Amino acid sequence: MKQVCGSLKLELAQYCEVAAFAQFGSDLDAATQALLNRGARLTEVLKQPQYAPLPIEKQILVIYAAVNGFCDRMPLDRIS
Repeated sequence: MKQVCGSLKLELAQYCEVAAFAQFGSDLDAATQALLNRGARLTEVLKQPQYAPLPIEKQILVIYAAVNGFCDRMPLDRIS
């Protein structure tokens, strides 16, 4: 789990920082837009139903897919 989630904390921290900045500015370059998109997907991936957590194997698989960009092209509303 630690190997898979290695960059997750860093990416989420960068997302929070850029998201706060993006509220004030409308001109975003492609790299910033990609960071915002990935951060939104990572945030959605981490949400779980109350009192019904996923098994650890599924958590690792989903987090691995999100961190490595396999969810980047999925619409945000399909990620749950």
